[in-house]
Amino acid sequence: MSGAADIDRFTGQLEYNRSVNPTQRHAVRQVPVRAIVVEVESGVDAGQRVAGDDVAIGTAEGSTLRLTDPLVSRFHCELQAGPHGIAIVDHGSTNGTYVGSVRVERATIAPGTQLRIGNTVLRVDDAAPVQVEMHGGDALGGIIGGSPVMRRLLARVAKVAQSDVSVLVTGESGTGKELVARALHDLGPRANGPFVTVDCGSLPPTLIASELFGHERGAFTGADRQHIGEFEAAHRGTLFLDEIGELQPSVQATLLGVLERRRVRRLGGRSEVPVDVRVVAATHRDLRAEVNSGSFRLDLFYRLAVVTLAIPPLRERAEDIPLLVEHFLRDAGSDQPVAALISPKTMEALSRHHFAGNVRELRNLVEAAVAMGEAPTLGESDHAQAPANASFATDLALPYKEARAQLLADFEAHYVDNLLQRASGNVSAAARLGQMTRSHLNELLAKRKT
Repeated sequence: MSGAADIDRFTGQLEYNRSVNPTQRHAVRQVPVRAIVVEVESGVDAGQRVAGDDVAIGTAEGSTLRLTDPLVSRFHCELQAGPHGIAIVDHGSTNGTYVGSVRVERATIAPGTQLRIGNTVLRVDDAAPVQVEMHGGDALGGIIGGSPVMRRLLARVAKVAQSDVSVLVTGESGTGKELVARALHDLGPRANGPFVTVDCGSLPPTLIASELFGHERGAFTGADRQHIGEFEAAHRGTLFLDEIGELQPSVQATLLGVLERRRVRRLGGRSEVPVDVRVVAATHRDLRAEVNSGSFRLDLFYRLAVVTLAIPPLRERAEDIPLLVEHFLRDAGSDQPVAALISPKTMEALSRHHFAGNVRELRNLVEAAVAMGEAPTLGESDHAQAPANASFATDLALPYKEARAQLLADFEAHYVDNLLQRASGNVSAAARLGQMTRSHLNELLAKRKT
């Protein structure tokens, strides 16, 4: 691990030529954070003990606490020390994570709690604080955030940008995964090379292979000319694979081969073309759960997630909202003082808002406020829950099938409207928020028009 002085020398040479002011160059510093200790009290691995602020538990290689219990999943669960207790996230394990007799998917527990996974009983407790690196400023390469969780993320971004390893960026829709990918490119040795983005969630399965790997003329019906794929287009630069969790298994296998051989063969081609590309992938899905379910390849996961950067949702870093509001105001061309458009009362309301769309939703609110010259109206954008008076009525005198169809049509209409509003009209983002395929959402939209 590099010392703070080494990172300071590196960051001092960077030109923040995007949205970051050159005066915002700060050294990384060491800060103590809360940690936990996890001990195996019973089971085949009894006696094992690990400590840290984030403990991944499972049978897969690379787990912080790697178990041999056959009833434990590859990526079983994760424990993270936080200000309000110890957070548990179960990664869709086959046999579950239990606190007493209760199976939990996400929960916060107190120190001293026992967990049961498979035939293994764990005890989770507080441990001595551990030192972690935190960025000294509140901005880096276009990423804005002064909260402790974001300063820690900024420090990791600055550090991993110096390497050439593959990175997996995780986070909810709208948290800024592409900003992190762009920062990794701009702050690294490939900054002068191309930065190419592929949205794996918006491309039909039949076109994704051609888009990534290219094709020769005549490779398939309609291929009337040679097409250079994005891997070749990103040669000596960075390829950002957004929503990597949407890839079909057949494409996953081909992608794995390209990453291993660093050579790509166009569809319909015979020869392979060498490619020198850094891959940064992103997803809103829990890829560990996808691996457990068999829908995502374990070997591809290891290839992509050499380093994982998790972006917290905006609701978990509400203290960053005033900073982000000011940034978006300036970005939208406003030179007014923040208080002239966003009163302290409105700022407080923003800090309490759920923000299902995360930073993207906040930016849209601020841009609308600048355009209209008035403070944002949160009531019009609070789509985290349905209105209390929302109801769907039907004629009970109709036959059952007709009444049910009418009720379902009303529900779908309201749900799709709400979903599109939350995603600012972006169909791909709306499909991700609704956890449905893009094609199914398009079908619902087509029904609305008929």
